[in-house]
Amino acid sequence: MKSIQEIKEELKRAPEEEFPAFCALYQEDGRKGVQSLLQQAKKHLERLEQEKQRIEVMREYEEQYGRLGYVCGIDEVGRGPFAGPVVAGAVILPRDCRILYINDSKQLSEKKREELYEEILEKAVAAEVGYASPARIDEINILQATYEAMREAVSKLPVEPQILLNDAVTIPGIDIPQVPIIKGDAKSISIAAASIVAKVTRDRLMREYDKIMPQYGFASNKGYGSQAHIQAIQKYGPTPIHRRSFIHNVLGEEK
Repeated sequence: MKSIQEIKEELKRAPEEEFPAFCALYQEDGRKGVQSLLQQAKKHLERLEQEKQRIEVMREYEEQYGRLGYVCGIDEVGRGPFAGPVVAGAVILPRDCRILYINDSKQLSEKKREELYEEILEKAVAAEVGYASPARIDEINILQATYEAMREAVSKLPVEPQILLNDAVTIPGIDIPQVPIIKGDAKSISIAAASIVAKVTRDRLMREYDKIMPQYGFASNKGYGSQAHIQAIQKYGPTPIHRRSFIHNVLGEEK
């Protein structure tokens, strides 16, 4: 008879699809420790089933518009920071794609975003990003710069989508039909994927900036206006990646 520790290790190594067989194998084992492990496995399966159902709900827009052809999700990150670009993601997933735990990037840990980013790039038909620099944001304003980044992301796709699912906005200057969805990054698997691709791309870029200008804390604040970041701007002055139109108050300048 296997020890409880051996059974625990067996459960730890078992892929999720083998959990039902694991439970069936040990259901007659009356030891408390084994029954506790079975309860853990069953709860995990329940959570997994709930997650699968959640993903099916997130695929409703893709199912609805998939008959038209390629469906592309669009989202951006970085509208609010004092520094760094705004980055837009454009992702086309296969029609039958189901990536568990995908969600609005803001709802995920950094570790989970990184894991999902790799899975998205591996499974996507196409995934691209577009950028608008701090200087461009200052020149044309953040909304127009965001649209510009979105147009760039779409233009770089190696295949042309037939429909765009956007997080809340309608992008001017694009002929492809668009569907703006309020809180779309939590309702559409394609928009959520675009959100993650944009977020991971921008966060990695801000960590690189941090290596060059460590005094501003870009690796941790990602360019947002934390108290420490504001104090650093006041002490060291703005950098080339700061948005002057966003920090005029910090610098005591007129808008």
